[in-house]
Amino acid sequence: MIKKLFENIGLYFQMLRVVFSKPEKWSVFRKRVFDEIQIIGLSSILIVAIMSVFIGAVIALQIASNMDSPLLPSYTIGYITRSTTILEFSPTIMSLILAGKVGSNISSEIGTMRITEQIDALEIMGVNSLAYLVLPKIVAALIFFPILVIISMFLSICGGWIALVLSQMGSTEDYIYGIRAFFKSFEVTYALTKTVVFAFIIVSIASFYGYYTRGGALEVGKAATQAVVTNSITVLVFNLILTQLMLL
Repeated sequence: MIKKLFENIGLYFQMLRVVFSKPEKWSVFRKRVFDEIQIIGLSSILIVAIMSVFIGAVIALQIASNMDSPLLPSYTIGYITRSTTILEFSPTIMSLILAGKVGSNISSEIGTMRITEQIDALEIMGVNSLAYLVLPKIVAALIFFPILVIISMFLSICGGWIALVLSQMGSTEDYIYGIRAFFKSFEVTYALTKTVVFAFIIVSIASFYGYYTRGGALEVGKAATQAVVTNSITVLVFNLILTQLMLL
């Protein structure tokens, strides 16, 4: 199993070396990037928005319900909600969700092209299939994943505010003051840096499993499952590494 793991890692880096070759036609590459932005990014806005609003609301309500000490200022709810959302929830949890949605979609798409010999047809025509299929996906993810995370940050904080107002567990003034209190712009930089790294990991690993699929429809499903599991574990590992490097 260890030998297989190292073989896959070596094959993965070989794939990346081919992926980042110069596109043969920039007009085709630009069109592919915009198509992938639609598939990877725009189609993910709804699920990101729904989950962000509800999880932001839950975070704020849990904080408010556990503020038993009179020594804690009333703006603590907004402060902790903002910090939790920016530092961890939006970049990491959203990336894990996108690893399932986007990762499985990419792996299934490329895997299906492999078993139906569409990739072989591209190679016969002299097209660099890895650069043609994978590079636009990576570029699209690097562009749009940070946008999705910014949307998630905003909607999570709004969801917390809505929940507090409706439950009458806090005031708008205190919540807004908490959001603004002790704010450091580096927190946003840290979150977006993690997001870019996670975007690259998710798309490249999903593409790897899809591209090297062998067999039939059953193997495509297995490859998609392996891509999601591997992506989730890798995102969590790199989350720890980046936190150690950037915050400590």
